[in-house]
Parts: sequence; C-alpha cells; structure tokens
Amino acid sequence: MTALKANRTKIWVGAVTLLLVFYLVVSLQRSLLLMSDPNLVAKAIGVAYLVLPVIGAWALVRELLFGARTERLAKILEAEGGLPEDTLPRTPAGRIVREAADLEFEKYRAEAEAAPADWRSWFRLSCAYDAAGDRKRARASMRDAVRMYRTGAQTP
Repeated sequence: MTALKANRTKIWVGAVTLLLVFYLVVSLQRSLLLMSDPNLVAKAIGVAYLVLPVIGAWALVRELLFGARTERLAKILEAEGGLPEDTLPRTPAGRIVREAADLEFEKYRAEAEAAPADWRSWFRLSCAYDAAGDRKRARASMRDAVRMYRTGAQTP
C-alpha cells in the first residue's frame, strides 16, 4: 500500500499516457483511412487529421522527458540535502498561504540572482514560484534548471 501511495502520480501519468497513445493510434488509423478514400476532400481531411497525432506524440514525449529530468534533478538535490523544505503555513483546506509563499519566494529569487548559472538555485526558484501559485514561471524556471544541468552548468 505504501508503494502505491508513493507512486500515485506515476500511475496517473502512466494511465493518461496510455489513453493518449490509444487516442493517437486511433487518430492515425482514421487519417490513413481518409487518405485512402478516392474523394479528394476526404484525402485532404485525412492529411490534415494526420497532423494531430504527430503534434500529440511530440507533446507527450516532451512532457515525459521534462518530468523524468525534473525528477532526476530532485533526487540529486535530495541526496545533497538541497531540496527546499515545505514549511509554509497552509489554510484549513490545505492550500499554501500566499503571503508566506511570497515572502519565501524572495529568498529563492535572491539566491538565483546571486548564482545565475547554478541549476540548483533555479530548481529551488521553480519550487518557490509553484508555491506562490505562478505555474507558468515555475515551469520556465524548471526548464532553465534542466537546461543548465544538461549543459554542465552545475556549480555547487
């Protein structure tokens, strides 16, 4: 039961991935059927419909790689003792108190500004953005951290 709880997110990602792959295969099959139709309009729709599985497969692979790379960085930081601690106060519903997250954010923003080439500081900044509710900047910061790690900018 504990392993199930620990891997709940991975199980959901796997299930959604399987459903998306099924959808992409069906879409591909339908586009091939339309392209084999003698009607030119059907052929055109089949070609247009072929684009959807290609874009979907690209997005799926990109997101899965992003998740795997993020997890790898988190494990490295955890082993180094560098993961930010989740000490922020929460509302009775379990949401992080925004004002506390904003104050904590400033600490990580200053750290990233002081060490702009360190992927670790960008990883922690991403966590701070996420806690403050800014998902778009959190993902952008995490992408920067992954890029820095992959290119070798790993100053401790």
